[in-house]
Amino acid sequence: MDYCKGKIAKLLTDFFEEDFRRINHALEVLKYAEKAMEKHEGADQEIVIASALLHDVGIKPSEAKLGYNNGKTQEDFGPPAAEELLGRIDFPAEKIQKVCEIIGNHHSRSRYDYVELKILKEADLIVNRMEGD
Repeated sequence: MDYCKGKIAKLLTDFFEEDFRRINHALEVLKYAEKAMEKHEGADQEIVIASALLHDVGIKPSEAKLGYNNGKTQEDFGPPAAEELLGRIDFPAEKIQKVCEIIGNHHSRSRYDYVELKILKEADLIVNRMEGD
């Protein structure tokens, strides 16, 4: 699992380049998501790791195309970016869709009842509050 985590973290840092704020945010979300997995049975660890590390990848294309980002644009631009990134590594193809659905719903009410989405929302909320967002 650490191998998977390392590969996705490398994708994240290459994607955000020198945007250390976004990189650090994702790493903090991962830390809290891993803790949250301990109290949520049945969570797929690979999906949680990928979702936590890549949940905000929609920010960069949103800002490039629109000049701004918000929760809605992150949900719109994030899944295609995550799909492309995960396609570069040997991430299980059958899990990419679920990661994209989670990323596409992490700021709004969801039509999905995934435990991994609940974990991501919980971890992201904690980190956002700590960061004052």
